[in-house]
Amino acid sequence: MSSPIDLISIIIVNFNTFRDTLQCLESLQKIDAEDFNYNVIVVDNGSTEKLDLPLRVLTDKVEVLRTEANIGFTGGNNLGISHAVKEYNPDYFLLLNSDTTVEPDFLQNLYQDLKNNSQAGIASSKIYFYPGKEFHQQSYSTKQQGQVLWYAGGSIDWLNLQAFHRGVDELDRGQFDQQTASEFATGCSLLIKREVTEKVGILDKKYFLYLEDVDYSLRVKQHGYQILFSPSSIVYHKNAGSTQGAGSQIHQYYQSRNRLFFFMKYGSWRQKITIMSLFFRWLVTGTQIQKKAVLDYLLGRMEKQPVI
Repeated sequence: MSSPIDLISIIIVNFNTFRDTLQCLESLQKIDAEDFNYNVIVVDNGSTEKLDLPLRVLTDKVEVLRTEANIGFTGGNNLGISHAVKEYNPDYFLLLNSDTTVEPDFLQNLYQDLKNNSQAGIASSKIYFYPGKEFHQQSYSTKQQGQVLWYAGGSIDWLNLQAFHRGVDELDRGQFDQQTASEFATGCSLLIKREVTEKVGILDKKYFLYLEDVDYSLRVKQHGYQILFSPSSIVYHKNAGSTQGAGSQIHQYYQSRNRLFFFMKYGSWRQKITIMSLFFRWLVTGTQIQKKAVLDYLLGRMEKQPVI
């Protein structure tokens, strides 16, 4: 007697990214799903205009949930996970950014890699910049676009208080083609075993957006699981599609505040001393965004905050 087929709930959080979300869903319609079933939950996260998807992507596999307020990347994904548990009882959850497109076999490969590794709890794809969305477009030929890495595993530099993507801005020449353990998985394309959410919980809503995936990865590792980088699972990312682009005030604020929060939470006493010096430097000579990030952190103003 064959074992039951696993179900994967794919969760996409949309915030004013109609065109990106539509393109993402269109790419998902082409995926291979030989060894699992799947459904898609799109959380329309308080968008200015209600998400009105065309019928061609609103198949019986796709459901849209609407929130009247923006509850962030954390809140939107947590809502999707909770809804999936109640309505579908899935075996896995895939968090997928709305500003991505995927290769047809991306989920098949990601699922097999994670399922076949009993020690791993979560896994992330190899992610390229979407063609033409590279940080340094002038550095690459048209032929090279779509081969520039955005994520090939994650590392944490505890000395300099930074979490960074391995391989970012590098042309892919096969240097990251080995399946490896990673210090953190990116929420851009993140597959989670159901048992992990039952033991670890869901995303910490205090982050609202940015570094919540690094925090979740560390919590998963504290429960004895490994983080897996799956290079055979290919995704393309337009990067910061819902936050006005990389370098925007929204991007700078949440990255700065959450960086303080994360490293104060997990850092050693030596690292906390470094963070305290960063507090003072930002308060005295930092930008307005950095000063606001420090004050909001010190005053416990987490989750969503107005950005200057």
